[in-house]
Amino acid sequence: MKKILTSIMMITFVCVGLYSQSGPKIRFESNDMNFGTIEQNSEPFRSLKFTNVGNEPLIVKSARGNCGCTVPTWPREAIMPGESSELKIKYSTERVGPINKKVTITTNEQEGSNTHILSVVGNVLGAQDTQGVPENKGSILAPKK
Repeated sequence: MKKILTSIMMITFVCVGLYSQSGPKIRFESNDMNFGTIEQNSEPFRSLKFTNVGNEPLIVKSARGNCGCTVPTWPREAIMPGESSELKIKYSTERVGPINKKVTITTNEQEGSNTHILSVVGNVLGAQDTQGVPENKGSILAPKK
């Protein structure tokens, strides 16, 4: 009887171990896409690497920004186990001010959540913000010296 119980327990542990490691699994280099402080109308694209750390092909089904100013592009082909790829995000850099957006990624992962939310952060400075102190050109009330 003791041998049967031991055998059942061993089979259970092996099955649970195999099940918990199956399927595709995405791991992002970071959960934030940081544009930093950039000038208005500067380079709008940034890339974020990710890896399939699972044991089956990973498919990114969709990627959506929470507004039209944040547009993600993702690989359409399957990412094999151990391989890496990248998600590209375009932000409308003609908009001045802080960047605080979200991008939602949906995959074919079976365990846990198949939806991942990435933060897109940064700050876009307008032309007047990047020029510094204006030169004194004089005026009617205070002529240039």
